Amino acid sequence: MNEELEMLYEKLLYSFENRKFADLRMALLDMEPFDIAQFIEDNLDEKAQVVFFRLLPKELASDVFVEFDSDTQELLIKAFTDKELKAIIDDMFLDDTVDIIEEMPANVVKRILKNSAPEDRKQINELLKYPDYSAGSIMTTEYTSFSAKSTVKEAFDKISRTGQNKETIYTCYVTDSKKHLIGVVTVRDLLFADKDELIENVMDPSVITVDTLEDKEEVALKFSKYDFIALPVIDHEGCIVGIVTVDDAVDVIQEEATEDIQKMAAILPSEKPYLKQSVFSIWKSRIPWLIMLMLTSTFTSIILAGYESRLSPVLYAFVPMLMGTAGNAGGQTSVTVIRALALCEVEPKDLFRVILKEVLVSLAVGLTVAVVCFGKLMLLDRLYDASITVDVSLVISAVCLISIVLAKLVGCMLPIFVKLVRLDPAVVASPVMTTIVDALSLIIYCSISIAILV
Repeated sequence: MNEELEMLYEKLLYSFENRKFADLRMALLDMEPFDIAQFIEDNLDEKAQVVFFRLLPKELASDVFVEFDSDTQELLIKAFTDKELKAIIDDMFLDDTVDIIEEMPANVVKRILKNSAPEDRKQINELLKYPDYSAGSIMTTEYTSFSAKSTVKEAFDKISRTGQNKETIYTCYVTDSKKHLIGVVTVRDLLFADKDELIENVMDPSVITVDTLEDKEEVALKFSKYDFIALPVIDHEGCIVGIVTVDDAVDVIQEEATEDIQKMAAILPSEKPYLKQSVFSIWKSRIPWLIMLMLTSTFTSIILAGYESRLSPVLYAFVPMLMGTAGNAGGQTSVTVIRALALCEVEPKDLFRVILKEVLVSLAVGLTVAVVCFGKLMLLDRLYDASITVDVSLVISAVCLISIVLAKLVGCMLPIFVKLVRLDPAVVASPVMTTIVDALSLIIYCSISIAILV
């Protein structure tokens, strides 16, 4: 938190505790909803949170409510009267209402729907039918549209009448009488057009759209690719049914990135912030993969046990270093390729290009590490262990090079193969890669060492 915001929080707390509500309201009007929500959650107990929220100016209340985490939202909803709840819901955009409903228990959902306007309730129920992964689940039905035969003046009149209740009014859509999407027009286009000009002469007929069932991660990537602030969502008949706005796309990108990081770290994804998770839920998210990885390490134990009697103590001592180096090298490549697949920078058809690139990279990296390893063995390790000869150092360094090359090849190929069989690379690739790389490193090291040195 920056110093200015921290001072503002202190001022809010002082005004609230000393019941200087006029000063409090004035200060709140100059603040962003997210900062207000953060102040309430971080500085007030549950009872005070309800009191403070009721002091918010009407024009801020719903915007702040959307920024709370689900636990705080549930607390406030239970404290609201039906009249208060209805006022908040009526002032919220439908996609935000749907997001809140999805996080609430059944009894709270019933209250929200009960206090929603009949038309809104119908649209909320429609939005709730879309799968969680789809564009339909994150879209809003509150958008601005015009007829192609409307004039620019009529378009501005409509924006003035209805724009206040729309998610965005900068990007507007042009439809025919059956709601088929035929064009897009921005307020910028309208401002520079003659007032009597027909919309069909101002609009852009080339519209990039998304389908209601399109994966929301792919939708978010389109925002990144085209720099849109909104994307129209169409059904199978080409009719516009809603829009996805950039703020929802950013949320999706953040959620997906967090989920991928958790999966690559062998943790089951959780939507709750870390400090909001119970010890049990954290245990539950981590233990399955830890047990699986522990069991798969049996393979490396079996391999090591098979060679143990033939490896000299000096060679045995460097097993952890070689396995760790190979594992880290494979992990670097695996994470890079998994992320590239997620961002559609790499596709399965690019397999051979990826392999060629990683072979060249692995040779460069492997040679560098091998040279440094040889220098370390001769200049440092040899000081306390005279059995580390030039031959031993050369073998260890050579195995280091080979292990890195193989680890990077496994790290680049495995995620792509997993993607080809329609599994999630972030879930499967990293744990499997660790087991494969450890086993390969051990076999190569033990085989070469015994063949040359024993």
